[in-house]
Amino acid sequence: MRGSARTLPAIEVLALLLATALPLILSQFQVIFLTRLLILSLLALSFDFAWGQGGVFSFGQGLFFGLGAYVAALLATRADMTSAFVAIPLAMLAGLVVASLFGGFLLLGRRPASLIYIGMATLAASYAAQRLAAGWSKIGGQNGVSGVPFPTLGGADLEPGRGFYYVALALLVAVYLAFRYLSRSQFGLVLAAARDNESRVGALGYRTAPYKWLVFALAGGVAGLSGGLSAFHEGFAGPNLLGVLTSTQAVLYVLVGGVGTLAGAVGGVFVMEYASLELSTRFASAWPVILGGILLLVIMFLPNGLIGAVISDRARMPTFGDRRAKPKRVPVDVSEEETVGSASA
Repeated sequence: MRGSARTLPAIEVLALLLATALPLILSQFQVIFLTRLLILSLLALSFDFAWGQGGVFSFGQGLFFGLGAYVAALLATRADMTSAFVAIPLAMLAGLVVASLFGGFLLLGRRPASLIYIGMATLAASYAAQRLAAGWSKIGGQNGVSGVPFPTLGGADLEPGRGFYYVALALLVAVYLAFRYLSRSQFGLVLAAARDNESRVGALGYRTAPYKWLVFALAGGVAGLSGGLSAFHEGFAGPNLLGVLTSTQAVLYVLVGGVGTLAGAVGGVFVMEYASLELSTRFASAWPVILGGILLLVIMFLPNGLIGAVISDRARMPTFGDRRAKPKRVPVDVSEEETVGSASA
């Protein structure tokens, strides 16, 4: 038997404790590598929230990720705005605004777009943004924006290392908890019902399009946050961050880890990136083929992702309300009971 409903919270707590303690014993290179994974985990969470929770197949999360990266990089290099309290929120806001406008066009029309159409439209937008950035000389063209300075936090430079790691970890935990709360709220219940049977939810009187639009916008904002952090951490923002490769990576992270679980999205990032690092070290030329074969096997034989191997389908599903609460008996007036009894007689 796979894990019960308490297994996932136990995994989450254990992972948080491990993530908090690891930088104290790891080398500088390893801490920087883990920081990169935390930033990519935000990107994976944004896609998992849009698709796994809201049923919106946003196959262009790279667009919002790269947009956030460019906003942070241009603010730091052109406007000398390196404050983490300003540049990173503005990167998140850029992703949120663009996703809101794009999502409104796709989801709030008289005839909302289908799942396949949303996927193809977002993917096309991601590719178009990449080509636009590559040909726009004012933002660096094909060379992108390099030499992005370190962000400042409290008057001090936040260099890659333990300090940057814990900032990224704190933001990841905050986004994870927010998405977890939303997925288990009344809002999440409507999303889950619409994802499984949208026509029935519509028959009950719910307009599902605004719910999906809000999910799409929030996912774009988190992807922009991830991109802003990436630009400061890597010191670079380029056209490839906006493109198909970044968008495809987000999809693969979630597919490998487990769709709709949030924890699976984070786990998928760590598994894929660590496997890529090890394979590229041991097999310098053939590692992409080997990694592709491994990912194909995982998707074929573990349709619920790696987390589905340790947690049952029922335990993966969010619960709504208190299961231990007993249903309350609605008091009925005695005169009403007599009236109903006489009528039935």
